[in-house]
Amino acid sequence: MRAKREQTGFPTIRERRREIEAKALSIEDVRREVAGLIEAKQDLNAFISVMLKDASQGNEALPLAGVPIGLKDFFDTAGVRTTAGSPQFADRVPTEDAEVVRALKSLGALLVGKTNMHTLGMGTTSLESHFGPVRNPRLRDRVAGGSSGGSAAAVASGICFATIDTDAVGSARLPAACCAVTGFKPSHGRLSADGILKGEPADATIIALNHTSMIARSAEDAALLFSLLTSTSVTAETTPPRLGLVANHATTDPMKRKFEGSLPAVVKLAASTTEVTVPFSEARFDATGVAAARAAINQRMFTAVDLLVLPTLAGPVPTIEDARRAGAQAVSPANTFFANYFGLPAISIPIEKDEELGPIALQIVGPVGGDARVLGFARQVQERFPPPPPGS
Repeated sequence: MRAKREQTGFPTIRERRREIEAKALSIEDVRREVAGLIEAKQDLNAFISVMLKDASQGNEALPLAGVPIGLKDFFDTAGVRTTAGSPQFADRVPTEDAEVVRALKSLGALLVGKTNMHTLGMGTTSLESHFGPVRNPRLRDRVAGGSSGGSAAAVASGICFATIDTDAVGSARLPAACCAVTGFKPSHGRLSADGILKGEPADATIIALNHTSMIARSAEDAALLFSLLTSTSVTAETTPPRLGLVANHATTDPMKRKFEGSLPAVVKLAASTTEVTVPFSEARFDATGVAAARAAINQRMFTAVDLLVLPTLAGPVPTIEDARRAGAQAVSPANTFFANYFGLPAISIPIEKDEELGPIALQIVGPVGGDARVLGFARQVQERFPPPPPGS
């Protein structure tokens, strides 16, 4: 494990757990460290409410004891306000935890707090929030992405090892890409959405398209967290996948050239490659027909290939100035939304950085139910493209 830290420059969740178990660190040490990071990085505006709740209650044997985890401020937390970054919910204090929050507590996580977000999740920049805009810790003049911008900033800055988020059009993967961290959206329904602003009116289309998701420092950490929350075994990929190289993604020419320049190293990990087209145009912000589309998509897209690869971002990470001019959807979900509509597991991992474009992110998409395969291949790719250390 020491070799892995030397490679990545930061501890994984497994390594943190070993430090806790070996008494090299106490949970109180971690809590103080996180509190100090929050204080030092206030300018990011990553949090709406700080909790610093040690759910382990001193039981250091619990699987996430001593691991700092953040919660997007969509998820209800008993006794702690849940606002969705909106003035209408600014003083809303739930009496019950969301189901995924209860699960994290049972695993002993150190719950850091409620992360800032684009108001009501209705934008991809996180510049619009009742509690002020989120700042990108890696590129201060550019947006953090959204709607889970505070979560991506909290992970990229090193405050959290991971966060629990929502993703209805790309809301976890887009900010993960903008901040050069890992964003994973499981197959629809794999993680519970119970307790997202529970009792408040919700649009049926949003409910159908939304996926409880996560942002993490690496695919390895995302795989471990997903495994713990779903009781699913997620191992490193050993069988080379048949890759479908998506030809019809919506990407600017400079981003396309940069992305394609990194593809040969990814392709070397595949058993075969096939150029494919994705039915992007069929993905609509309309719940009608979603169930039928999801039932048919594996047969349609994943008979000749195992996984799809394409860019996460359609263009450069916008500057704050450009994003304010462009509006709430300044970070385009053109390459991410289809995975929400069809309920497909999808992960975004950073593979390169360009001075003009910002982070270059690879998106890996699998068939419905293929979550472990997506995570396994992402871990393999990150052996070739190690994620940048938090705070760098």
